[in-house]
Amino acid sequence: MRLDILFLDRVGIAQEILFVLAERRLNVVAVEVDPPHIYIDAPELVAQQLSTLRTALSSISNVQSVLTVDMLPGMRRHLYLDALLAAMADPVLAVDASGTIVVANAAAAGVADVSEATLGGVTLGALFGDPALHAELVESGFCAPLREVMLHGEPFLLDAKPLAGAPTAGGLVTLHAPSRMGQRLHALQHFEEGSFATILGESAPIRALKARAARVAVVDAPLLILGETGTGKELVALACHTASPRAQQPFLALNCAALPENLAESELFGYAPGAFTGAQRGGKPGLLELANHGTVFLDEIGEMSPYLQAKLLRFLNDGSFRRVGGERELKVDVRIISATHRNLEQMVAEHSFREDLFYRLNVLSLLVPPLRERSDDILLLAHFFLERAAAQTQRPLCRLTAAANAALLSSPWPGNVRQLQNIIFRAVTMSDQAFLDVADLELAGSSVGSAEDGTEGDVGSWEQAIEQYEKALLQRLYPLHPSSRKLAAHLKISHTMIANKLRRYGIRKIV
Repeated sequence: MRLDILFLDRVGIAQEILFVLAERRLNVVAVEVDPPHIYIDAPELVAQQLSTLRTALSSISNVQSVLTVDMLPGMRRHLYLDALLAAMADPVLAVDASGTIVVANAAAAGVADVSEATLGGVTLGALFGDPALHAELVESGFCAPLREVMLHGEPFLLDAKPLAGAPTAGGLVTLHAPSRMGQRLHALQHFEEGSFATILGESAPIRALKARAARVAVVDAPLLILGETGTGKELVALACHTASPRAQQPFLALNCAALPENLAESELFGYAPGAFTGAQRGGKPGLLELANHGTVFLDEIGEMSPYLQAKLLRFLNDGSFRRVGGERELKVDVRIISATHRNLEQMVAEHSFREDLFYRLNVLSLLVPPLRERSDDILLLAHFFLERAAAQTQRPLCRLTAAANAALLSSPWPGNVRQLQNIIFRAVTMSDQAFLDVADLELAGSSVGSAEDGTEGDVGSWEQAIEQYEKALLQRLYPLHPSSRKLAAHLKISHTMIANKLRRYGIRKIV
């Protein structure tokens, strides 16, 4: 039985309390003094003895109460700390000032391939086979920068920190596996779920894309996503990863056009210690290591240099590679999803892209349609971006006028969905009105604007100019007279002619 004795502190009170238990020949296995409490663990104390013991203890001067508890606070804390260490996925070692392991969690014992008890008493130098590392950590008081270490042939980043509150007593050593770091990086970059539901649109081209993507997502083979700039290729890639058997593993992306060759190589493949001036002291794992068992997305693969193309081809052949400046062969299990807006087949014909790499990447393929080929989705996307922009700018939700809707539908959208998103965001930011009109959208080269302003368009003949004017006029007026009969009556021409022209120009009623 365990007791919690509440008291007013005075000299000798703890000794008097223990004397009462000794008189009754009760063995005490643990005592914790935390004024105004004394906690006592007496395993042989039974319920029948408690009443007389409580009376005897209460007769001691300054003892206020005697209660029973299920566990001593120190025991409870020890139990919770053990549970906390066991739940930690990263290996953690608590070491004394000499660098000898005092406590290790289950993850550390697992990677060392020994029991937790066996790890106790082992020095860091013996564990990692590196006496110099041991000496440096001890001499620095465990205030050392991150560095890479090897344990049972596996790479880890070692993070050492002195014990908080007692820096001379030792330190904590945490080992970070590259795959665990990749999972955290994925969580930071993709805090929203990337499913096919996030690909907005109900048009026929988008439904066909989703159906095909759902089929190729579950096939564990390289995937090449083609499409113009701004169509949402990375969104499709993330959705395919989320629908794949690798969904619980990292999805990490590299834009091949955003970095020079040497930086792109080190980002993708990592680098060994001392690989170049300014390199991180212990080396650095690349995206391939960080995404082990997951997916690496290579955006703008058409911009990759010939040297990196050759190195990527070797990885695709057998899953092995070397870090920059490294000599050790590494092997990981990663699915490659790549994307480009360029014509890779033409680049192959021009010898600016490797033919063998093209066929390695193009095992499965998807073509993301441009926005101009999915006009049914334009207003749906615009309304979604309106709500998002209003939330981001903390402004009341505004709406689009009929003329603005018509202008959006008639725009050629060379920048696709990204351009639409930017235009809506800019309009919401710059306008204080409840309705956004054509002028608020700042649509450069809008056919509606050209027709209304009387500016010259890029036409090749009189017939093309007439067609452009007719289309722009009908797109502007149809939302105001939303039926072919009403519009025909307004323009004082036949219903048949209006119906034929609406059908010819693909103009539908705007809801």
